[in-house]
Amino acid sequence: MTDLSEFEVTRKWPARHPERLQLYSLPTPNGVKVSICLEEMGLPYEVHRVAFDAKEQHSPEFHALNPNEKIPAIIDPDGPGGQPLPLFESGAILLYLADKTGQLMPSEPAQRWQALQWLMFQMGGVGPMFGQVGFFNKFAGKAYEDKRPRDRYVTESRRLLAVLDERLAGRDWILGDDYGIVDIATFPWVRNLVGFYDAADLIRLESDFPQVHRVLQAFLARPAVVRGLAIPPRPAA
Repeated sequence: MTDLSEFEVTRKWPARHPERLQLYSLPTPNGVKVSICLEEMGLPYEVHRVAFDAKEQHSPEFHALNPNEKIPAIIDPDGPGGQPLPLFESGAILLYLADKTGQLMPSEPAQRWQALQWLMFQMGGVGPMFGQVGFFNKFAGKAYEDKRPRDRYVTESRRLLAVLDERLAGRDWILGDDYGIVDIATFPWVRNLVGFYDAADLIRLESDFPQVHRVLQAFLARPAVVRGLAIPPRPAA
């Protein structure tokens, strides 16, 4: 039987199925990247909810798994060489899972580099900029009378959406015909921007970025995406 007791995180979140990949997450744009990917790949996994309201991401047990204290993180009991592999950072996890399974990532070198460049576009631009819109439009920054910080990030987010809209013209997905981890990384952030962050009126996705809107709808219609967006489930009241 697989033994994960060497990992301190399992003391706070015991592994009932240690032979399965262990996912520590929340249904945030970064968190659902991994749950959607796992659902698309059909890999068995066990999910553990890291409650931000209880500051569990700052617990010693979670810190031992991810010193950056952010979700998502995983432990794969069947990592390279058959040894357990702990891993954090959503982009790194997506790349690892794609390599592990041979799914959702081009194998041809030139196409693989194309995928990597668009993954970096999401990690370095889309996520950070959309997140700042969320802060200044939805959370603590909403109370600031000076709207210049909010407007600066809205402008940059719209610029990034224009880049993505141009890329998607005539394509089903970011890389063309093939859906993959680049789409899984990107579209949860688009969904959050116009949904949870209440920025639909500021962004005007449907009218100004119709290609992004079209592909977002296709993404949200995928059964694995529907399942992955709800993981981990909310605790019972």
